[in-house]
Amino acid sequence: MIYLLLSILASTLIFIHFKLFERFKVNTLQAIVVNYIVACTFGLIVYEAPVKVDEITSSKWFYGAIFLGFLFISIFNVMALTAQRNGLSVASVASKMSVIIPVIFGFYVYHESAGLQKIIGIVLALIAVYLASVKSKTSINFKKNLFLPIILFFGSGVIDTSIKYLETTYVPENGIPIFSATIFGFAAIIGLLILSYKFTFENLKFDYKSLIGGTLLGIVNYGSIYYLLKALHFEGLESSTIFTVNNVAIVMVSTLLGLLLFKEHISIKNWIGILLAVISIGLVTLA
Repeated sequence: MIYLLLSILASTLIFIHFKLFERFKVNTLQAIVVNYIVACTFGLIVYEAPVKVDEITSSKWFYGAIFLGFLFISIFNVMALTAQRNGLSVASVASKMSVIIPVIFGFYVYHESAGLQKIIGIVLALIAVYLASVKSKTSINFKKNLFLPIILFFGSGVIDTSIKYLETTYVPENGIPIFSATIFGFAAIIGLLILSYKFTFENLKFDYKSLIGGTLLGIVNYGSIYYLLKALHFEGLESSTIFTVNNVAIVMVSTLLGLLLFKEHISIKNWIGILLAVISIGLVTLA
């Protein structure tokens, strides 16, 4: 359970970083690329064994890590586009409600328990995510640019599902740091190619603040994935429980921190969502 709590904490700190990027006018794309470089480096440092490229490339999870690295940066850009064209609430709802995909995967592939209490908890969690994410005075238009929320929903779900599958099938516990580092490494390579294009053809200017912001983000971003993988590796908790609690807790804590740290307005809907989040976490965990 401690790994799950640390994953939730790290993921919530990611939210704080993005809010601070907005406040201090940090170039988000550049910070994201720096973040992936730092997260990869951090994983290589944490890895206790010698780093051998031939062993990494011959690992059964290697091509899965390439696929996840591509998804990481692609879905981030889809999330940014969704927030810009459909609204932040739509982006939040689409990405967090995708938890249903790895949950269903866990039920059917790993034959995890699906008792009435857990199902009620999962349904309440989905409702909680929606209510806690939707901000007042925000126009929610799922029909406008519909393909973006759909891609974000399925992309986020595929990322969580792929992480679970690779962790369960191919990654030993002592291999989690290097597996995580490889994912971030390929995301960084793709990000650097995108930045190179923008610097060359779009006259993008270098933002030194992105080095500081990206470095701090990279550390907590690595922690969010590392501790999630450690939680998934723990036999005492099922993946359907972990993903449900992880996603709904991140939304709940982020909403409360938005109130406390950034003086964001929380509507009655949001408070109901937070209450349902607490209830759903209790139901799913105790099930």
